[in-house]
Amino acid sequence: MGFIKRLFKNVFREGQTQTSTNGSFQAVSDEALEAHLGIVRYGDFVLTDAVRPSYDLQVVPSQGYRHDVYNDSDNKTSVPVLMASATNHSLFETFIELLDPLGFEVDVVLETSHQRNNKGHVDLYREHIDLPVLKSILYEYEDLLLNDGCTGIAVLNPNIPQEVQFDEHKLLIVYGDNLGDYEEILKQGGIGCREEMKFITEAEHVHSSSDYYRDQFEELKMRLGMDSHY
Repeated sequence: MGFIKRLFKNVFREGQTQTSTNGSFQAVSDEALEAHLGIVRYGDFVLTDAVRPSYDLQVVPSQGYRHDVYNDSDNKTSVPVLMASATNHSLFETFIELLDPLGFEVDVVLETSHQRNNKGHVDLYREHIDLPVLKSILYEYEDLLLNDGCTGIAVLNPNIPQEVQFDEHKLLIVYGDNLGDYEEILKQGGIGCREEMKFITEAEHVHSSSDYYRDQFEELKMRLGMDSHY
């Protein structure tokens, strides 16, 4: 079984053309698709194994961050947001550094979409874990967090409140007021502000996972003491 067959055995599509028969992957030969999904570098930007852009490159992956706003219609509030994309070699370390401003004790949310016969995601919640302990566990599962397109994680301090999310698309997203410390960490990591940039989530794309990563997710869930949905 070739790379393309192995990948699409463990992949699902997501994006603006998810339900369309005219998606950019529809009329592509196996050879062309295999070549596209094998591309990990776009200029200086290197992807993880978790996600690939559309065949017609509606959004070309790149490094940078922009300011955004999350509008909560239920509570009629607006929350400042930083959205960032980082190249593979610095992505995980940047995520780890972004956790420091949250304080010594944090809550953790694991997000999974491994059970694809269930629509949406399942979120698992763990309260009150010391940040150094959490970081130690996350380093053990760096491969899973970087390369599994069905695993996401959020770390938050509800007392501030601020939240750092490392989502399934391997984007870094920070929510809350007074985000200057987080923005400085991004800049120090060589991630510049580009307000016009687009992210891979804003176009058709594919996620990749495997039985191995599903098992690794279950291990991480147990290590974090999670046994209930959020």
